[in-house]
Amino acid sequence: MKQTTMDDLAKLVLRVALGLLILLHGIAKLRHGLGPIEQMVVTHGMPSFLAYGVLVGEVLAPIMLLLGVYARIGAALIAINMLFAFALVHMGQLGQLNDQGGWALELQGMYLVTALAITLLGPGRYAINQR
Repeated sequence: MKQTTMDDLAKLVLRVALGLLILLHGIAKLRHGLGPIEQMVVTHGMPSFLAYGVLVGEVLAPIMLLLGVYARIGAALIAINMLFAFALVHMGQLGQLNDQGGWALELQGMYLVTALAITLLGPGRYAINQR
């Protein structure tokens, strides 16, 4: 198998994995509402309508990744969403380890870094609007 084919398959794997995992969080928010997110945003002194940004970062952006439609933009939106999650929810855990000795935020960190990697790498050949 040629290196470019392997690179494109790797990009597809990254896109699908991140897209599916983040989309599950978005589906949960669609099913259960944004009330807790709105309260958190307001508690941090921001207008409540910013809570709807989570739907962009956890529903629209993952769909963009899964389809490979403006995947770099979708990945960047997920990265921004994760930065908001760190700032609003996880600041107290930044320096903490979990019971197994790993970083307490390893999942969130992996989401952020994967989104950044896709933003930089692009969607690969197996995307609707590949470049």
